[in-house]
Amino acid sequence: MSDQLVVAPPLSGKLIYASRITYHVSRITSSNTPPAKAGTPNEAAPCCKFSLIRSPKNLLLMRMRSDEATARRLGQHVEQLRACRRCPQMHPPVVSGGPVVSKVLLVGQAPGDREPKLGRPFAWTAGRTLFRWFQEEAGLGEADFRASIYMAAVCRCFPGKKATGGDRVPSPQEVTNCSVWLKGELDILEPALVIPVGRLAIEQVLPMQKLDQMIGRAFRISWHGHRMDCIPLPHPSGASPWHRVEPGKSLLRSALRLIVAHPAFPGADA
Repeated sequence: MSDQLVVAPPLSGKLIYASRITYHVSRITSSNTPPAKAGTPNEAAPCCKFSLIRSPKNLLLMRMRSDEATARRLGQHVEQLRACRRCPQMHPPVVSGGPVVSKVLLVGQAPGDREPKLGRPFAWTAGRTLFRWFQEEAGLGEADFRASIYMAAVCRCFPGKKATGGDRVPSPQEVTNCSVWLKGELDILEPALVIPVGRLAIEQVLPMQKLDQMIGRAFRISWHGHRMDCIPLPHPSGASPWHRVEPGKSLLRSALRLIVAHPAFPGADA
């Protein structure tokens, strides 16, 4: 991991957050500054140092401007990401889910051989399983999931096949090379929730343990200088039966319920 990691004890039950209130600072004066004389131009009375913007219209306008700026930055980021060719053993093109502005960041491991041809992450068998999980637990279909959650990965290009068969595991240097894109996405999106899928993704954000000690739990973490919640998922690949047998089956269901109940998840406030 390229960043100091701080892991708080696992959270239990429904996650609760304080709501943010946006303030407009009209003037900041030192506590030692004497009150302005009456009639002095351009001076605010002490009681007017701060004004709280309560107008829903103003708040909505500020939010729209912020979202537009984020969308522009993210669009530029994805454009640069798709042009990346820094790993000579990787097989381009870069696989990206596109510039989806979201407070939920899903991090997969690396694309398979089908995803570059289809042009999107989790486009084959593992993806069908992943989207079925969320359809069954939250009623969120694949199209809505892709439109509302930013889909990233530890590595964005297909690593190629091993001589013995199966996909090659990305090298530590390839993981490091690609981590700059993840850091950029964290800086732009400032997600409230990260969902690492599979061991390679989980070990980027949490000290790796056995899956039955990690799945079904929520963690408060600091990653690349950002604080967020982390709820890991097992990889939905058919290569491992872990999520289809106990205790994996029940722990997966617990993890999905935690994700769906999170305030940042689409429809959580409905």
